[in-house]
Amino acid sequence: MSIKDQIAIAGMGCSKFGERWDCGVSDLVVESAYEAYEDAGVGPKDIQAVFVGQCYAPVGGLAGAQVIDALKLKNIPVIRNENWCCAGHVALISAIMAVASGAYDVVMAIGVEKLKDTGFPGLGAGRGMSPVYEARRTAPGSFALIGTRYFEQYGLSPEEGKEAIAKIAVKNHRNGMLSPKAHFHKEITIEEVLKAPMIASPLGLYDCCGNSDGSACAIITRTDTAKKLRQDPIYVKGFGMSMDSVLPHTRPGFSWTSFDALKTSSSKAYEMAGIKNPRTEIDVAEVHDCFTITEMLIYEDFGFSARGKAKEDIDAGFFELNGGLPVNVDGGLKCFGHPVGASGLRMTYEIYKQLQYKVDNPKRQVKDVSRGLSHTFGGGPQLSCVFIAGNEPG
Repeated sequence: MSIKDQIAIAGMGCSKFGERWDCGVSDLVVESAYEAYEDAGVGPKDIQAVFVGQCYAPVGGLAGAQVIDALKLKNIPVIRNENWCCAGHVALISAIMAVASGAYDVVMAIGVEKLKDTGFPGLGAGRGMSPVYEARRTAPGSFALIGTRYFEQYGLSPEEGKEAIAKIAVKNHRNGMLSPKAHFHKEITIEEVLKAPMIASPLGLYDCCGNSDGSACAIITRTDTAKKLRQDPIYVKGFGMSMDSVLPHTRPGFSWTSFDALKTSSSKAYEMAGIKNPRTEIDVAEVHDCFTITEMLIYEDFGFSARGKAKEDIDAGFFELNGGLPVNVDGGLKCFGHPVGASGLRMTYEIYKQLQYKVDNPKRQVKDVSRGLSHTFGGGPQLSCVFIAGNEPG
């Protein structure tokens, strides 16, 4: 049984992202959830279950309770996951499956993270998931290996490769300037990216996303219920989730220029949504640009660009706001920010608003948009989630 067009998003909300010294987790939860309530025309009494994405709970075992307590909900199930950067998407997909199963009629998916006032970076520092293989490994160091291998494999000089990913940073900063809720509002030039302090070669300061505080929320229902709540619900077309082994990059022959989880999660989502050619059938996408090289790699693993040809599309402006397939039109992780457990739902919030033609700044509204994709990539990395939605059934 296909769930395509059977489940819908009836409302969404998103907090301001950034260094939110003015609030705690509860405040962020309320900020996104009450926007979602108002958007959907529902209230706390209508929510039958809550699915929470949060990577770092302040006290073990209480992450779900934080959300329930903040929203004054009671006597309903709350289920939390901590699937790294994919936690928000996992909450969303779990909510979709819960409604599709018939167990619930109206549920909430919410992601939240408070990183900035803890002194704790989003993905740890100098330690990985294996004390044997990954001692002193960092996220920039790992993703930098993708860059150096990609440049070598496809015949790009370090200078050519660095300039290609610099254009991604410039694009996302330009888009972030148009996003009122984004963490960073600063346009940059290619020259500034190239001259920025090096973090892990070839990744400089402007090639790396920031850690942020934030929350995002979705109200999920059956399509028939959603149509009673609003005239313009957004329809679930498909999703895919895939987890590779914990340390895929330690396998002999691992290429560093492609990840099985990226290919599998996207292909599953395309199959469910009935998409044959994502380059032409996806109108707007939010992908996991934790680093600029990651976005470049995703272009190819998702079929947006031919293998080894992403640079040509970048140079041609194909992924720009007015290009053939706009990507990260709200600034992406790079500029909107990356509160780990909230990002998947924040990306979906942007797709939701784009599909409704209700973006908070009309200057970044994509024209003639009917289908959009949101995506997160986390772990070693070895976990990937893809979600596809549309504004019309069929």
